[in-house]
Amino acid sequence: MSADVAESPTALADRGELALGLPESYLAAGHTLGSWLTATDHKRIAILYAISITLFFFIGGAAATIVRLELFTPKADVVGADTYNKLFTLHGVVMVWFFLIPSIPTTLGNFLLPLMIGARDMAFPKLNLASWYLNIAGGILTASAMLAGGIDTGWTFYVPYSTVFSNTAVSLGVLGVFVAGFSTIATGVNVIATTHTLRAPGMTWFKLPLFVWAMYTTSLIFVLATPVLAVTLLLVLAERVFGLPIFDPARGGDPILFQHLFWFYSHPAVYIMILPAMGVISEVITCFARRRIFGYSFMVYALVAISVIGFFTWGHHMFTSGMSPFAALVFSFLSFIVAVPSAIKVFNWTATLYRGQIGFESPMLYALGFVGLFTVGGLTGLFLASIPIDVHVQDTYFVVAHFHYIMVGASVSAYFAGLHFWWPKVTGRMYPETWAKFSAILMFFGFNLTFFPQFIAGYLGMPRRYHVYPPEFQVWNVLSSAGAAVLAAAYLMPLGYLTWSVFFGERARNDPWNASGLEWRTTSPPPRENFLGKPEVLAMPYNYHPEGAPPIKDRPRVPAQGSLT
Repeated sequence: MSADVAESPTALADRGELALGLPESYLAAGHTLGSWLTATDHKRIAILYAISITLFFFIGGAAATIVRLELFTPKADVVGADTYNKLFTLHGVVMVWFFLIPSIPTTLGNFLLPLMIGARDMAFPKLNLASWYLNIAGGILTASAMLAGGIDTGWTFYVPYSTVFSNTAVSLGVLGVFVAGFSTIATGVNVIATTHTLRAPGMTWFKLPLFVWAMYTTSLIFVLATPVLAVTLLLVLAERVFGLPIFDPARGGDPILFQHLFWFYSHPAVYIMILPAMGVISEVITCFARRRIFGYSFMVYALVAISVIGFFTWGHHMFTSGMSPFAALVFSFLSFIVAVPSAIKVFNWTATLYRGQIGFESPMLYALGFVGLFTVGGLTGLFLASIPIDVHVQDTYFVVAHFHYIMVGASVSAYFAGLHFWWPKVTGRMYPETWAKFSAILMFFGFNLTFFPQFIAGYLGMPRRYHVYPPEFQVWNVLSSAGAAVLAAAYLMPLGYLTWSVFFGERARNDPWNASGLEWRTTSPPPRENFLGKPEVLAMPYNYHPEGAPPIKDRPRVPAQGSLT
């Protein structure tokens, strides 16, 4: 490193690289706010998404913190019933629609997809930027609803309460989610088009990294299911604003129709959150086990199977809504079936680890945490697919614990695994590994302390959405609230040390993990055009071996010949 660069810890382009003819990184291509807000580079748009979803994450987290404070005691000590209803609605709306669904696809997916397939950008760069603005517009509308008095319907907007009885700012909130849905559709169209048309020579479908397959199958759900949600929300607005008798049973409407339409999207939405997470985990586990992923083809078929079967499982949310016994039996069977490809993935990750040279760096710790949390969430999902048990625990904290294990515990662990794994590529900087390992362990411990007691409280009969409860449930709620405090600390720590690393972290090598993906064959951070020349793919993915070299700490950052492929 030159003396000038050493004196400037925030420098992002090494003059030694420029002397070798390597281009400046994408971070150096303009430093003004305007250059970022008008950028069509997929990497910069990924950064914009990362900033906005982080903001939404902490807004939703703040609401959850007050909810857990209220539930620390059986009585209403902190907030009243109306405020409590608005807080858990704010938490659900922001977390589901503005963090969990866009988190991995719009950040890691946006940044990595073109790099992984050897493309210079997404197929529609301007549409990519427009999708971010649509997401922000939806977020602003939803925030306006909160400032206008809040929403008390829950994130599901169940009718006829949301259309007829609620006096809160439901219309603004529904409009915000409706607008954000177009952002999701635009992202899905872009990913599908990019994967079909911009793959590098030699990058056949069965040489695609599993993360790309995960993004592709997720995008199919984006495009096919999200329009159904958009129509459903439009119908809610039509009944609420114009008084059309669509869902109101008093005027001949059908509230069950809303549940069919809503869950037709919202159950596949669970897979929107977990499929990209599975892609991240596949990349991390194979790298830190130093072994080729076990059963690559089966992993691909499992991703496709989950995305397809997921469309036929929505009915298990409605076992207590008046469904016929035959229909309930069919949806129960289909819900059990979708567990098969999910189990295949867990089995194949475990088989990949078997006899591997496992390194316990922080991305691997997060990935192992994902496997544990996803397994618990998946197994308890089988309980809910069983009609008698589902009827017993319907609308209790058992359901709350189950979907948090999948949607939050597993998917957020995967997000952090991917964030730490590709952080050197994104920023060109390393982070303090000790803090990262501590955060990963603390997050796993805090999450289980928060949500595992809720399985017990729910099984014993504690209902969800109540701000007061019988005293016999207090011990489980005290444990949950204590765990939430630990979890909050674990979520805040990466914000601190990753921000620190951007300015003061050690310069990252091009491939600090000795990984095999195409994204590691360019500089860290990458140039605007991603690669010098056109990369060509000659080998199968995940060309690791048990005798393969572990992550290299001392490899020079600039390749000897300036080659990027």
